[in-house]
Order: sequence, then C-alpha cells, then structure tokens
Amino acid sequence: MKSFVKAVSGAALATGLIAAMSATAMAADIEGNWRTQSGEKAKIAKCGGSYCVTLTSGEYSGKRIGKMSGTSVNYKGSITDPTNNKTYNGKAKVNGNSLSMSGCVLGGLICRSQKWTRL
Repeated sequence: MKSFVKAVSGAALATGLIAAMSATAMAADIEGNWRTQSGEKAKIAKCGGSYCVTLTSGEYSGKRIGKMSGTSVNYKGSITDPTNNKTYNGKAKVNGNSLSMSGCVLGGLICRSQKWTRL
C-alpha cells in the first residue's frame, strides 16, 4: 500500500511539474495584453504568420504599431513610433511577464528600448 501511495504521489508531482512548465511556456509567448513603458495598453495577437502589435488605450488607441515574427521568446520585425509614424527594425524578447522591445536604425547602431509588462 505504501508503494502505491508513493507512486500516486510521484505521478501527481510529475503532473504538477508538467503543468507548471506548460504555464511558464505559455507565459513566455508574446501574445496577450501588455502595459507599455509609458503606460498605454497594447494587444499583441496573431495576424497571418506573424504577431501584430496594436495600442488599445491612450491617444493612439487602435493604431497598429508593429508586426513581429518569431518563436516563444525571441521575435523580430518592425515597430512604429506612433508620435512621429517612423518605423524601425524591431526586436522583442519575452521573459515571463516582461517584454523587452527595441527599435533600431542604421543597422542596429542606434536603438531605443522599452520594458513592457503583461496585464
């Protein structure tokens, strides 16, 4: 009986670990709602084979400001500054509930970065 209880407990522990790892992997995905560094809200959702970045609050609400492609952690594409409509080569990296966004010009010599937080 004790070995049966240990086996069931071990299986429950393994199932719990797999579920926790799956939740972490899902949290690493870029899709979702984010708060930008300046306080606006943005939604990142699939659009075709990429992910579109659209502001959902603030002065530029409804404006698409980016399009990224990639896998669960690293993404590349374009990002637009809504204040001047200039588009830059963009990169994004997801780390749990944090998103590092950057836009660069001149082959990556001049970049601006922001940290976004998952809502």
